[in-house]
Amino acid sequence: MSLRVATDKDTGVAVVTLDRPDRLNAVDLDTARELADTWRALRFDDTVRAVVLTGAGRRAFCTGVDRDAVVPQPASPYMQDDPLLTVGPKANDLWKPVVAAVEGMACGGAFYLLGECEFVVAGADAVFFDPHTTYGMVSAYESVLMAQRMPHGEVARMMLMGTAERMSARRAHEIGLVSELTGTGDALAAAVACATTIAGHPPAAVQGTVRALWAARETSLAAGFAQAPHLIALGNLPTGDQAELFAGRRSQGFRVR
Repeated sequence: MSLRVATDKDTGVAVVTLDRPDRLNAVDLDTARELADTWRALRFDDTVRAVVLTGAGRRAFCTGVDRDAVVPQPASPYMQDDPLLTVGPKANDLWKPVVAAVEGMACGGAFYLLGECEFVVAGADAVFFDPHTTYGMVSAYESVLMAQRMPHGEVARMMLMGTAERMSARRAHEIGLVSELTGTGDALAAAVACATTIAGHPPAAVQGTVRALWAARETSLAAGFAQAPHLIALGNLPTGDQAELFAGRRSQGFRVR
């Protein structure tokens, strides 16, 4: 199993941990299925009233899809399978609040998860970036999700700068992507404290509020997601060219702002 779920029946809080620290908590196909199954199981567990999502270790919250994952694709240009589209709580009809606790790197496909959390708590050493353009890929779904969380210029800079730049936790807090900035290693405790408070409120009112907040975003997300497959098909380099760019990544430096 590449996912751990710990439930505190006294507080009503479940902590879901991506548990692949040796792979920087990247999501392979098994992890994607486990995430979907976990969110759907939590829908039926009335002892859980709030959730914290985090990653094992200090190096990374999540670095997106595992580069070794092989995703079979239909031959038709009108159909595209993206395993990360079903890894988030909202994609699985979970309307219990989810708070993200981020330490280390959160990049690329991690935004599928962060984009479906209610808010983000981050340790001081957390960094956020999107490598897609550097490796010849269109950042589509990630950009649409982050455009809901960040000022346009900030999300555009993140997506277009690729691996040349990483956004610090401090900057992420300044622009509102991160709601609380903690000391390094303290994000999980702070997120659990928030979730514990939320879990103490009447669940029907909490879940209704989560659903109302998401309703305010659904229309624009749906419109953006509708464009994503075509933009990816048009703009992505062939897989071999992407791999060649990725293989040369170690020679590239980056700045943190």
